[in-house]
Amino acid sequence: MAGPRWAYEDLEVGSTIELGEKNVSAAEIIEFAAEFDPQPMHLDEEAGKASILGGLSASGWHSCAMFMRMMCDGFILDSTSQGSPGLEYVRWKKPVLAGDTLSGHCTVLAKRVSKTKPGLGFVTVRSTMTNQRGETVLELENTGMFLTREAASA
Repeated sequence: MAGPRWAYEDLEVGSTIELGEKNVSAAEIIEFAAEFDPQPMHLDEEAGKASILGGLSASGWHSCAMFMRMMCDGFILDSTSQGSPGLEYVRWKKPVLAGDTLSGHCTVLAKRVSKTKPGLGFVTVRSTMTNQRGETVLELENTGMFLTREAASA
């Protein structure tokens, strides 16, 4: 049986992984906001239109959650991922509005093998999510931890 498609060795510096598309509905924006970020512009279309965001908009945290799902579906769930020690930065560049279609990609910036844990590597990526107009709505940089193929098969 073959192992995961993506292991440490497969994530080459300079390579880009396309993550596919995600359609954003008003209902999901409101549902997320009601539980986690109940500001008016995330809960009500009229409040969103009256704000500087211009319409019912997803919370920045919701944008991050949607992007994480895109990453999981795009490659992480078929990888040797061991999680992440955190983000270097996240920037919400433009509002994500109800009806937007989002797409994303991750570009590998750097990688190194762990000095203390054989078989584990750290991979730094810069990721971008855009809307259907090609506008960047989210940008982030983080490091993920991935097992080597040998360690994953042990």
